[in-house]
Amino acid sequence: TCFDNPRQLMAWLGLVPSEHSSGNTTRRGRLTKTGNALARTMLVEAGWSYRHPPKEGHPYLKRAEHLPQEIKDIGWKAQARLCKRYRSLSRTGKPQPRVLAAIARELAGFIWDIARKTPLTA
Repeated sequence: TCFDNPRQLMAWLGLVPSEHSSGNTTRRGRLTKTGNALARTMLVEAGWSYRHPPKEGHPYLKRAEHLPQEIKDIGWKAQARLCKRYRSLSRTGKPQPRVLAAIARELAGFIWDIARKTPLTA
């Protein structure tokens, strides 16, 4: 893959907080919004689906039947973790845009992991 770790992908997508540092002081701000705006928007929009409980419906099972078990396991882990995270962040009273950005950032990490385990075809 082009990215050595998931944080590089998250930074490329603009899903990491900006930082203003001087000496021992570190201040984090809003998202950097660098990189691919369309991909970032799609990930944030996908974050909305994690407000529902995780499940594997018939359309998903049919679409995923040819995938290796390792990738299916990553997908299920992502569903369960992101749903739990969405609910816990919402329950603590975080603003909705901040919750969705956090979910999008973690989703990018799962996408990086799947891409790393998927062979490239020419």
